[in-house]
Amino acid sequence: MTTIHRTTCRANGIRQFYLEAGTGPPVVLLHGFPETSFAWRFQIPALAPQYRVIAPDLRGYGETDKPACGYDKRTMANDIVELLKALGIGRVALIGHDRGARVATRLVKDHPDLVDRLVVMDNVPTRIVAREMKAKVAREYWFFMFHQIPDLPEALIAGREDIWLRHFFSDWCHDPSTITGEAFETYVKAYRAPGAVRGAMADYRASADDVAQDLEDADKKIKCPVLSLWGQDFGAVGRLFDMKAIWSEMAENLTVAPIERCGHLPQEEQPDIVNKLLLNFLEGWSG
Repeated sequence: MTTIHRTTCRANGIRQFYLEAGTGPPVVLLHGFPETSFAWRFQIPALAPQYRVIAPDLRGYGETDKPACGYDKRTMANDIVELLKALGIGRVALIGHDRGARVATRLVKDHPDLVDRLVVMDNVPTRIVAREMKAKVAREYWFFMFHQIPDLPEALIAGREDIWLRHFFSDWCHDPSTITGEAFETYVKAYRAPGAVRGAMADYRASADDVAQDLEDADKKIKCPVLSLWGQDFGAVGRLFDMKAIWSEMAENLTVAPIERCGHLPQEEQPDIVNKLLLNFLEGWSG
């Protein structure tokens, strides 16, 4: 049975919470919205026998601090860089889902020497979402706009976190009952914590800064090996975009893996397939 340690570390000026398991070459897992490091509960036991797995809660999420500022992806990437320094970890294999993939993409662009290989899960890069924001895309990405409105989302969601989260987990999964029971209640508890909804909203409210950062180095392709995997049945990603074309625009050395009968949360909805893809992609990573 895999022993998973729950730990905190002060790095980049904030208290960061992370899960850690296993020994060996380091693999870092960055969760997305509307999740926390709990999203990796199926991956950590699969990876830990071969790798040292680090799965933090991002700034504003879970048990990590939720300051008023610092949600642009460069700062959030530097959170992870400083956490790794504090843990004595250098080069890593980096895996990010959704918002975590945005952090991971910025990290590998700003610090290419730190990343040996990159996995991006069910993610369309921020500047491409902005570039393609026409009516059809806006309909799928309505929450991008809603979450950026000052104060109103927090006021409407307060006391109704379960209704808000239930919409996303049901709508974003091929099987609407994927996240139920104890798993759903774990997320509800996380987002009912003081500042949790505000932290997630702040992540989205940094979108203008994120686009500006992305445009600065839009012509700089990621050089390390990249695996882009996604759920074929998610309306905002697999059904809407040519994901191979998009990530070919981002990366020089690309492998793609669309997953059938899967929505936005591949690591939770199709964990066996995702674990196999990750282990295959990580093969040869020796630290």
